[in-house]
Amino acid sequence: MQPDLLNQILVRFLKEEAGCFGFKKAVLGLSGGVDSAVSCALAAQAFGPENVLAVMMPYTTSHPDSLNHAHLCAEALGVRTKIVPIGDMVDGYANQEGLEDPTRRGNIMARARMVVLYDQSAAESGLVIGTSNKTEILLGYSTQFGDGASALNPLGDLYKHQVFQLARHLDLPTEIVDKAPSADLFEGQSDEADLGFTYAEADEALFRMIEERWSMEELLEHGFERAFIEKLQWRVTINHYKRLPPIIAKVTSRSFLTDFRYLRCRDH
Repeated sequence: MQPDLLNQILVRFLKEEAGCFGFKKAVLGLSGGVDSAVSCALAAQAFGPENVLAVMMPYTTSHPDSLNHAHLCAEALGVRTKIVPIGDMVDGYANQEGLEDPTRRGNIMARARMVVLYDQSAAESGLVIGTSNKTEILLGYSTQFGDGASALNPLGDLYKHQVFQLARHLDLPTEIVDKAPSADLFEGQSDEADLGFTYAEADEALFRMIEERWSMEELLEHGFERAFIEKLQWRVTINHYKRLPPIIAKVTSRSFLTDFRYLRCRDH
């Protein structure tokens, strides 16, 4: 899909879905990365820059460039900003528990940021806009009820390479678009080092697997290595629970999502 058409579709999505619930404002976390920058740009188009609050939530180990790039993006888009450091929130619990596992601490950071965003959304009377892309969601490279949480997510059906394409179409700062993707959870951390492969490699294989439903034989014939495909399949499968809303036991005839989505009152 052409970036200009994709841009129009996603802006319309944000306007219409927020409007259904009576919202005209948006809140999102602006990290200095490409995903949040694209979401912020789309929200600014959909709601107007003055109606978008971009919240920057640095941790004590966050790289200075993250905050600098977030400011650069916000200035380019003209959105409102707020800085809310999360060091005390995270350390208060992590130190109490004696946490040394960087993954657990990273998950706490992601969920602390979402606590801030939802509180700011209440103060703003705006919806929280998501920033997770399809590649991350498929691979489970997100924190459930952390960076994976939102009211509306314009990027959730875009592979990472599509996010980059849209970022260039939106003319976002090159400092953001050209840098290596990183969740900035600890010094020197990068997404692709964590995953063990590049987003470009993952996207090509995932597109064939998900969109075109290629078999293992077709993937191998195309030149993919079996071990790589099996790793992707394993990650997509074991992380499926992250892609679902909370699963509610069905004991009535009108269960949420299964039978009941919204109220339809009969005329009396």
